[in-house]
Amino acid sequence: MLLRVVFGGLMIINHGWGKLLRLVGDEPIKFADPIGLGKEISLGFAVFSEVLCALFIVLGIFTRYASIPLLVTMLVAAFIVHGDDPFKEKEAAILFAVPYLILMLTGGGKYSLENYIKK
Repeated sequence: MLLRVVFGGLMIINHGWGKLLRLVGDEPIKFADPIGLGKEISLGFAVFSEVLCALFIVLGIFTRYASIPLLVTMLVAAFIVHGDDPFKEKEAAILFAVPYLILMLTGGGKYSLENYIKK
């Protein structure tokens, strides 16, 4: 539970919320297009994973599935967006990727909505 709440909550607060405001704002979208889908789609995917999927992780619902977009987003950030940068620039994305990989493999755990619903 602690892993879910900390890494899901930090993702929403420190990364996703600002991107969400940028996506729904009136200003032209300025965002990287690391895999060639277009900056709007790339920003939309980032918001989907960093807000909605992170919220699912905090709540402990669809945890394994919600971890996948976050893991992909962090790997793209680390190895494509910051691919040529020094390790220090990649470190945060890698540090976020590890818990999402763990959550993808283990699920929401004992104190999660998905566990409560199963009972």
